[in-house]
Amino acid sequence: MTTKRPVNLDIGTIKLPITAIVSILHRISGVVLFGVVAVLLWMLDLSLSGEDGFAAIRDCLTSPVARVVLWACLAALAYHMVAGIRHLIMDLGVGESLEGGRLGAKLALVVAVVLILLAGVWVW
Repeated sequence: MTTKRPVNLDIGTIKLPITAIVSILHRISGVVLFGVVAVLLWMLDLSLSGEDGFAAIRDCLTSPVARVVLWACLAALAYHMVAGIRHLIMDLGVGESLEGGRLGAKLALVVAVVLILLAGVWVW
C-alpha cells in the first residue's frame, strides 16, 4: 500500500519544534563535555607533574583563546545541567503535556542563556 503523502528529505527546510531543538542541543552538549573531560584530565595531570607543568598550564590559561575555550566548556556544562534538570523534573511528572514540554523547553533555554552569560562574565 502506497501513500501519497509529501516527503521532505531536505533537512534544511524542516522546522523543528523547540522541544526537538532543546533535545538535540542537550545531546551535542553531552558530546562536547565528553571531549572536554579528556582535555581537563590531561591538563590536571600536567599541572600536577611539577612546577614546570603547572607554569605551562597557568600561562596557557591566561591567553584570550584559552578563555574563550574555557567559556565554551562552561557553556556546554551549564546547558547540559539545565537540560538534565528539566528531564529530572519531567520524570517527576511535571511538564509531560505538549504545552508543558514547550514551556519547559523555553524555560530551560532562558535559564541556560543566563548561566552562559554569567559564566562569560566570570571567565573574563
